[in-house]
Amino acid sequence: MISQELTTQLAKAPTPGDVFERLIHELEAQKSWHLLFDALLAQSKLKLGLPTLKPTSFEDVPAALRPQFEKDYATAARVVGTALLGQKDITGAFPYFQAIRDLEPLAAALKAIPLPVTWSEEAQSLIQLALYQKVAPERGVEMMLKLQGTCSTITALDQIFAELPAEARSRCAILMVRNLHQDLLSNLSREVLQKSPLAMPPKTIREAITGRDWLFAESNYHIDVSHLHSVVRFARSIMNSPGDLALARDLAEYGSMLDPQLQYSAEPPFDDYYAAHQQFFSVLLESTPDEHLAWFQKKLDAEPDAPDRALIAYVMVDLLARRKLLKEAIPLARAHLIGADPQFLAAFSELCRDAGEWGVLAEVAAEENEPVLYAAAVAAQCPQPSAS
Repeated sequence: MISQELTTQLAKAPTPGDVFERLIHELEAQKSWHLLFDALLAQSKLKLGLPTLKPTSFEDVPAALRPQFEKDYATAARVVGTALLGQKDITGAFPYFQAIRDLEPLAAALKAIPLPVTWSEEAQSLIQLALYQKVAPERGVEMMLKLQGTCSTITALDQIFAELPAEARSRCAILMVRNLHQDLLSNLSREVLQKSPLAMPPKTIREAITGRDWLFAESNYHIDVSHLHSVVRFARSIMNSPGDLALARDLAEYGSMLDPQLQYSAEPPFDDYYAAHQQFFSVLLESTPDEHLAWFQKKLDAEPDAPDRALIAYVMVDLLARRKLLKEAIPLARAHLIGADPQFLAAFSELCRDAGEWGVLAEVAAEENEPVLYAAAVAAQCPQPSAS
């Protein structure tokens, strides 16, 4: 119930504007932030000469007044969202920042709070916000790993991984690789030291498994093989982090030593799953990647099925582009991907732009009956007008 004091204050206000000024002042003092949002927008509608009974609705806002109301709406949402963040109510602030399409303050707040130590309704809400609402996916992954473990985190991440921006995919993949690598190395070290108590603890997975085939005897394994399969797949998204790619290659090397029945296949070129991933990561890590690119080229040349050739070519084009070998990527993409996937033309256009191959793009645009793209490619080759 509204307090008697507030009703008295509002009743004594001399003008409608004063009514809302007094209400806003009182709601700010009470920290009634959700009501404040409504009050701020009611005040906005009053100033615009609009009815105030539905303060947050756009339905009664004429087109001519909509720009100002949208501005007032954004201002009110930011004021209330910021106030809620000040009270550490991140989930309460979410709808306001989501409404104005600015999730950065929420992401910063999620990264600033300590990781929850126990599973709770609040922790679940924070994970929902960070991971499933994609506000701060890597923070959501950290929370999931700490509270729910690797299996649940993989399941959750798999649901949204393809929808994430490339940089967020990379950061999430790095967390998964580091977590699994640490667990696997710890398990390997324990088994090595049990058999050879005087041995030095291995510092890397490669060091742990080299010369120790007995580790894999009788189909033995040291980490959940489905987790290994998933995390190695995630690792293909790692960008600009050679150290983490090296950890991923270590995981793939370990996987290649497992009993073949424990090595799950995938679509080409990853049908020989861990061997292919070793080559994939080596392309990105080695100073001269030719030998490893040749491995993929051999698979491409030997593949009789056109859809599978396209899958192999797509991986090769991705690798070449990441190594800035654009001149090599373009003919491969033109030969195998343009016809196989009409949607690839947009990515092909970016390859040609980055390589300065406007002539090639014009040829392909003409072949694909894309007059606007053709015009763009031709225009890009025209001499730029000199500044007057």
